[in-house]
This record gives sequence, structure tokens and C-alpha cells, in this order.
Amino acid sequence: MLNFEYQIAVFTRWCISRIGDRPMLVAVVTLGGLTFLIATALVVAQSRLRVDEDPRIEPVYELLPHTDCGACGYPGCRAFAEALAAAEVPPGKCTVGTEEEKQAIADILSVDVGNVEKVVARLACAGGANVARMHAFYEGLDSCRGAALVAGGGKGCFWGCLGYGDCEAVCDVDAIIMSQDKLPVVIEDLCTACGDCVDACPKDLFTLHPVSHRLWVACKNLEFGDPILADCEVACTACAKCAKDATGGLINMQDNLAVVDYTRSHDQRHAIDRCPTGAIVWFDKDQGPQKGPAARKVFRTSVRHVAPT
Repeated sequence: MLNFEYQIAVFTRWCISRIGDRPMLVAVVTLGGLTFLIATALVVAQSRLRVDEDPRIEPVYELLPHTDCGACGYPGCRAFAEALAAAEVPPGKCTVGTEEEKQAIADILSVDVGNVEKVVARLACAGGANVARMHAFYEGLDSCRGAALVAGGGKGCFWGCLGYGDCEAVCDVDAIIMSQDKLPVVIEDLCTACGDCVDACPKDLFTLHPVSHRLWVACKNLEFGDPILADCEVACTACAKCAKDATGGLINMQDNLAVVDYTRSHDQRHAIDRCPTGAIVWFDKDQGPQKGPAARKVFRTSVRHVAPT
């Protein structure tokens, strides 16, 4: 094939010789011819450089949930289908699809489903409106992010959930609902671990964890001692009883807060038994977060009043 620039020059000279001294017409014909040459070059390039798509991608994509949640680590179900066809990940990496759909994908690709543990969002706060005191009333944009911009949101515990439901609003799969005490509740079976709630929370209270992480500190308070209980009845007071009861260095106190080391054996439900406030809980598969027997009972169902000035 001749040089592309040379072809343009030859074509332009031909136009001039045929049309004569009519600049406007020469320009129109030249532009049209140039467009034709470029289109031809693109068609030739496409035919020579085309890469045939794996025919398994489309049927695999149709079996995926089409939520495009990103929990699998890919930007969408289409990209995940391409990764599956390329044997980069197992079908089990999708935490949203049913077991039947994953098995059907595995059959198409002639691979194992893969044992990938489900990941869910967990909230590090239990201070609902019935147990946590507000120091000020907030009026403005009805969102946690808006409230947080005004002196941290007005809640007595600076680290606590503000309760306006930004996390619920961004959850496309309805895995988060707000309780009557204005506290988010994550429905594990629906959660896809997309991370939208993690990004939406201005207090950084959400993190993504495998469901096997049943031992959980539902608090982020960093103040030491019982004074914090005046603002939140279920806050961690850094008493360290859970750290003493857990074995193998599972729980350590960091900045006055109990922190679980999930790299160690963490199937230790007894670690919650002596917690006086219920700040550390055990996530039961059927009943949700469970407090230890030593935790104070909470009977209040109404909103706590604003602290007097």
C-alpha cells in the first residue's frame, strides 16, 4: 500500500486538475476524498487487527446478576464475565449470584465454582437514638455528611453514627435499613460488599469483613473510662475485660479501644461475656448481634434528650 500522505497529495492534485481554479469546490472534494480514505483505512485496520471475542463470555454474562456492584473486584458484570472466561477468577468470586447460577457458569467454563467466603459490611456503632445523647439539634440538609460539617453533627459521642441514613440511600440492593432508633442495620443475605456505604459514611463507621468475623467491636469511641457513658450507654470504656478473656492475643487495646486481630483464631464467643456495656458483640447467623450476659439491659425506647446547657 502506498504511503497515506502520498495518496492524499496525489488525490488533491487530481482534484485541482479536474476542477480547475475553483478553491471552494476543490476544498469540498478534497475533504470528501480524505474522509473516504480515512474510513477505508479504518475498515482495513479493523479487519486485520480484530480479535474474536470468546464465545463463552455472553452466556456467562447472562447468568450473572447484572447488579454491577463491584464486589467481585471488577467494574461490572461484563468485565467479570470476561475475567471468568480468561480463567482469572473462579465463579464463586461473585457474592451476589445464587449457587445454581455459579454452578451453571462453572459448567460452561469447565472449572470449579471456587470456595469464596461472602463479605459483608459491618457497622462499628451501636449508639442508636435511645441510648446515645445529642448535644444539639441539627437543622439543614437531611444527611449525615451535611450534619457532620456542622460541629461534627451534634452527637455527644463524636465518633457515633448520626442516623440520617446516607448509607441506606446509597445501597442499591436494599441491604441496609434504618431502625426505629436511627441506626443502620445490615441484612447480611442481601449485602454484596460493594463498599458504597463505606464511602458514604462521614464517620468511617463501615468496613467490609468476611461473614466468619463474628466477633465484632460495635464502637469507635476513643475516650477512656465511664464518663463516655453519659453520652452513650453502649460505648466501649476501655475496661479491657474482653482483651483479658480472649486467648492468643486476639484482642488488644489501641487508643482506648478494643481491636480484634482477625489473623488469629477468632472463634471466641466467650470474649463478649464480661463486657459491661455490650460494646463488643457476637454476630449470630440467625439472630444478629448478641451481647454478653454482663451487659447492662437497655429498656429505653424513646430518644434521649439533649444535654442541658
